[in-house]
Amino acid sequence: MAIPRASSSPLLHVVLILLSLLCFASSYCGVLAAGDASQGAESASASPSCNLTSQDVKVNNWLNGDERPSLDGLSARFGALLPTSVSKALKLPAVLANPFNSCNNLSLKLSDSIVVVKRGDCTYATKARIAESSGAAGLLVINDDEDLTEMVCSKNETLLNITIPVVMIPKSAGENITASLSSGGKVDVLLYAPTRPIIDISVVFLALMSVGSIISASLWDDFSAHDQVDEHYNQLRRKDQPSAEMNEEDSEKETVEIKAVGAISFVIVASAFLVLLFFFMSYSFVLLLIVLFCIAGSQGLHACLLSIILRVFKGCRQMRINIPIFGEVTILSIVLLPFCFAFAISWAINRHSPHSWIGQDILGISLMITVLRVLQLPNIKVASLLLCCAFFYDIFWVFISPLIFHESVMIAVATGNKAGGESIPMLLRMPRFFDPWGGYQMIGFGDIILPGLLIAFSHRFDKSTKKGILNGYFVWLIIGYAFGLSLTYLVFFLMNGHGQPALLYLVPCTLGLTVVLGGIRGELSNLWNFGEKQSEVSPAGQV
Repeated sequence: MAIPRASSSPLLHVVLILLSLLCFASSYCGVLAAGDASQGAESASASPSCNLTSQDVKVNNWLNGDERPSLDGLSARFGALLPTSVSKALKLPAVLANPFNSCNNLSLKLSDSIVVVKRGDCTYATKARIAESSGAAGLLVINDDEDLTEMVCSKNETLLNITIPVVMIPKSAGENITASLSSGGKVDVLLYAPTRPIIDISVVFLALMSVGSIISASLWDDFSAHDQVDEHYNQLRRKDQPSAEMNEEDSEKETVEIKAVGAISFVIVASAFLVLLFFFMSYSFVLLLIVLFCIAGSQGLHACLLSIILRVFKGCRQMRINIPIFGEVTILSIVLLPFCFAFAISWAINRHSPHSWIGQDILGISLMITVLRVLQLPNIKVASLLLCCAFFYDIFWVFISPLIFHESVMIAVATGNKAGGESIPMLLRMPRFFDPWGGYQMIGFGDIILPGLLIAFSHRFDKSTKKGILNGYFVWLIIGYAFGLSLTYLVFFLMNGHGQPALLYLVPCTLGLTVVLGGIRGELSNLWNFGEKQSEVSPAGQV
């Protein structure tokens, strides 16, 4: 009795290959964090008092004594620096400036208050100087849109002596504070600038999920293998009769073998997908990707759960039913399918909730395990072609594309900057638990699937050549992948959080390690031409 597998469907193969291309396109390692502002503008003034480093600011606020959600702000390149700890910050009342632009002398004395003003009509330094002369202890500038831009000095403002903090807040946040104050409410404000930790524990969990996904996919068939038939059935069956279960099992263990032309085409088509996503990224386009992700993710989850349950409860294999078109399937498969679809739909509906990353990661890991079981590299020759192309692909779309498109195409697509807050789901996400700014650490599926294809091949090679743990390749490549991922995050933090092309580090640590070990052991020729003398063709075809 064969175990039904999701990979036996040609339609699923098409969906998986399409999703693999999209996963390839999202080959990115970085952080998506709240509080990231538009920074980097140069101050027009050369005065040291106008060239301070802007701080990301937390604006805690209370309305009539009730605390409201904190706001994100950005401090000016001049004025006082804010404390990094909330315990050292002062809670002060907020007051609307009159006139509201704070370009003329204010009508009220604002001792020990945070003055709220609108942007425009005069320079930032002028607003701050007038507010400070009226006794204000700080200045909140309401921007004219939802972005935060650095507040700099003009060329003529060279001798500033502003000693109060100046912070910009988004338009919507400022309008809420203005409405509360205008209606007679009492608003209190506390300003501080917490520092982002150098490293967050989320990186460790994300690395474990990445490595675990590859190990699981490589060893999955070994784990889910079961006794072909029981002894009683063997005694009743004619000795010369071929095992129907074996034939059915073989027909269901379909794989897609990647060839050299397919490897090159993979990179070309993935680049086209990436450019398409960059130029036509929209809310509706991302919704389409979410639908595709839910279909493939639910099928992957179905295949994984089915294999695990049938491995534990072997008796469920005998409970089968014949369905027109689909043929004979296990009852368990029918029961699990709606559950998996419901799980994917539930994630899609609640994808903006704080805990939606759990469902996304479960679907993503299941999808990647299925992809790594279906897609296979035949030898190091094809692996070298695929991973070397991916190596330069990653570098180009992260580091070189800004020279052509004026921003990093890969980072723009991965973070969903052009999709109205939506982001493509082909990422593993993990909350930055100890980061006061929140946000997510993330890694693209491509950074797991592409090295994973090579690592899965190394496991098959070790089994075929009957190698042990130390003289094989699988364990060493797992260690190399983990080291490469650690190196990726190290560079990420050294580059102040700039997104990194992970394959820049993962390819040398996996493919490079394979070539070095193969050369030292004198097995490079066998690795390079492995499988070419075998005449069998994968039942699902080749790409």
